[in-house]
Amino acid sequence: MNHDTPLSPHPLRRLSEVHRGVLSTAQLRAHGITAADLTARCRAGGPWQQILPGVFLLHPGPPTSEERLHAVLMYADRETRAAGVPAQPGSVEPRAGYPEAMITGLAALNLHGFAGVPPLPQLERIDVLVPRLRRLRSTGCARVVRTPALPDPCQVTGLPVAPVPRALADAVAQLSDAATVRRLLTEAVRGGHCEASSVVRELNQARLLGRSHVVDAVDSLVAEGRAVAEDRLYRMVREHGLPEPLWNVDLRLPGGPHLGGVDAFWPEQGVAVELDTRAARQGLRRDDDAMWSESARKREHLERLGITVVHVTPRKLRDGLEQQAAVVRTALMASRDREPAAYVVVLPR
Repeated sequence: MNHDTPLSPHPLRRLSEVHRGVLSTAQLRAHGITAADLTARCRAGGPWQQILPGVFLLHPGPPTSEERLHAVLMYADRETRAAGVPAQPGSVEPRAGYPEAMITGLAALNLHGFAGVPPLPQLERIDVLVPRLRRLRSTGCARVVRTPALPDPCQVTGLPVAPVPRALADAVAQLSDAATVRRLLTEAVRGGHCEASSVVRELNQARLLGRSHVVDAVDSLVAEGRAVAEDRLYRMVREHGLPEPLWNVDLRLPGGPHLGGVDAFWPEQGVAVELDTRAARQGLRRDDDAMWSESARKREHLERLGITVVHVTPRKLRDGLEQQAAVVRTALMASRDREPAAYVVVLPR
C-alpha cells in the first residue's frame, strides 16, 4: 500500500451534498480519491478546487460563507483528525466536528448576531482559534489565532464558535479604529450578549488594555454596563412587587461623616442595595485593592448601624432577576425581627 491507495473507499455519489461541498485530503482518500485523481479534478477548468492547504471545494466558482467557515475549521483541525489526537485534557466530551478549532474574531461576532460587524462574505479572512502548540500558519482566508487553552465553544448553526468575550478580544486585537471598537463593545453589553466584566477580563488577558483607543472604549463599555444593570434593578423592583425605594442616594450620620452611596434604600426597613460593578473595572485601575477595601469598610460600617446591605452584580441581575428580588424581599421582611437601624440622613446622589 502506498500514499495513493484509498482507505475504505466509499462511493462519491452525492458527496458535495453530504459534506457541504468541502472535504479534506484524508476524507477524500477515504472515499476512494487518489492523489492523481485529486490533481486531475483540481486542474484549471476542473470540477474541484483547493480552497486551503489540504482542503478542497467540490465545485467550481466561489465558496459560500458556510463553505468558507467549514474550510477554515477543517484546515485548522486537519492535523488533529489525521493523527487521531483526543480532545483536550479536562474536556467533558470530545468537541463535536472540530475538536481543536473554533471560529473567533469578527466572523464569530457575526454568527453571534452582532449588527455592527461586516457580513461574512465581506470578510477577507476568518479568524480561527487553535491551541498554542499547533503547527499552523495563516494562509488564504484562514487567520490562525493561538491560545494556551481553548474556551468551551458555543454551537451556532452547528459550528464551534468562541464565546462573545473571547471573540471580541480577538476582533479588537485586529482593529485600530476607536469608533469601531467602542461600537462593538457597547453592542456586546447593550445587546445582552455578555457582561462588561467578562469583556474587560478577556481584553486584559490579551494585553490589549495598554492601547489608548481600547481603554477609551472600555470606559464607555463600563458606563454602558452600569446603565443596563441599573435598568434591570428598576425592573426587578417594579416587576416583582417590591416597595419603591429611594434611588441613588448618599447616606450620612446626622452631623457626622459620609457613609457612602447606595443604589436603592428602604429607610423604614433599613435595607440598602448596592450594584457591584467593581469587577468590570479590574485591570483598568492601579488601586483595585484600595477600592475593594473601601467598599468592604463601607458595608461593615453600614451593617454596624443596623443597615442590611444587599450586593447585586450585573450578571446576577441578568441571569436571575427573580432570585435577586427574593433576596431583597427576604431582607425587607427580616427587618421586622431585628432592632431598628440607626437614623441616617439621606441625600440625593
